[in-house]
Amino acid sequence: MVTQPVQSPAFLRNPTAFMLFGTVAAFCTYACMYAFRKGITAVTFEGMAFAGVSYKIWLITAQILGYASSKGLGIKIVSEMSPAKRAMNLLLFVGIALLALLGFALVPAPYNIPFLYLNGLPLGMVYGVVLGFLEGRKQTDALVAGLTASFIFASGFVKTVALTIKTSWGVTEFWLPFVTGSLFVLPMLISVYALTLLPPPTDEDKALRTERRPMTSDERRTFIRTFRPGLVMLIISYVFLTAFRDFRDNFGPEILAGATSDGGPLSPAIFAKTETMVAVGVLILMAGLQRVKDNFQAFTLVNGMILAGGLLVGISTWIYQSGYLSAGNWFLLTGLGLYMAYVPCNGLYFERMVATFRYVSTVGFLVTLADWYGYLGSVGVSLYKNFGQANISFHDFFLYGAYVLAAFYTLMVVGSYVYFRGKYEAFQKA
Repeated sequence: MVTQPVQSPAFLRNPTAFMLFGTVAAFCTYACMYAFRKGITAVTFEGMAFAGVSYKIWLITAQILGYASSKGLGIKIVSEMSPAKRAMNLLLFVGIALLALLGFALVPAPYNIPFLYLNGLPLGMVYGVVLGFLEGRKQTDALVAGLTASFIFASGFVKTVALTIKTSWGVTEFWLPFVTGSLFVLPMLISVYALTLLPPPTDEDKALRTERRPMTSDERRTFIRTFRPGLVMLIISYVFLTAFRDFRDNFGPEILAGATSDGGPLSPAIFAKTETMVAVGVLILMAGLQRVKDNFQAFTLVNGMILAGGLLVGISTWIYQSGYLSAGNWFLLTGLGLYMAYVPCNGLYFERMVATFRYVSTVGFLVTLADWYGYLGSVGVSLYKNFGQANISFHDFFLYGAYVLAAFYTLMVVGSYVYFRGKYEAFQKA
């Protein structure tokens, strides 16, 4: 069993060393997790269908359902988890996911579809657990920037690794997810161990960012009642955001193939290239917030960032449709916009919100709560595409969805910020 050591290595007492070490550890841990989840998205299972629906649609829907169920379970499990149990649970979650991929490879189609549900079921809690190692510190902005940049980079990287394995090793589409995940077992072990070496938050951290601790069910309900209107609007915006970010992530090959004139094969490197560029751009924006000491000012800047991201999705799509933007650059810019909006809501938005109102709690609870509704929305979009709009290509569906996202997202983000600003002004006068 791997647990948090009583005393961390001496070099981590240096703030710069701590920030760099923690950022790399978090980045690598979550990037490795993606190898246990996203290998399935790199293949198309061309020509395969079950009950009149594309076989890949069944697989992605099952996995997202498992992931959404995991978020629902995580609202309790992650928010109540003690620091000493985080590492053990991380390894347990990815171990179950890998065994599910083995079952998927061994059991013939379509009877192997439920294994994708089992694969997603534990993985939805990984992010909240990793975030628990990082929150409530004066360096949290930089640490979370590294963590969130990992899932932008890892999404394209894992697709590229999986496609390269398929091409070079001759691995079948059914074995590809398991083989891809297996390659990352050792890196995952090393990364989780590195997280356990991080020292707990200091007294200075608690003074600057408020103490973080596990929350009981009564404490969670009280928190929601305290901020309900703002949280509801924010979570509605997050549902739209998660659904279309996940759709782009899961069906990237199909979206880009539909955007090309001949629909020809794509280079495996295109996903790593586009998503790495997006990751670098978002990382720079996020890391810049480290310099902002005033928590409400930082919260305001985060709101500006996520609002700009939502607008970028709609604007870049309009320019692309007008013929002034190539398909590759459109895919890149929609990714940048989606992640500019999505990434801050996976840590920094709630980190600065909690610090602003000096509310003793855990950000892991808030992120997992938002993700629970977000992935339910992702399932809804996937079902609507395949049963309500089956004749529309993935490319066109994503294109029209970009306009819907930009409009509704903007309204909800502005409304939520207006509420929290009023709440903050009242908090200051109290």
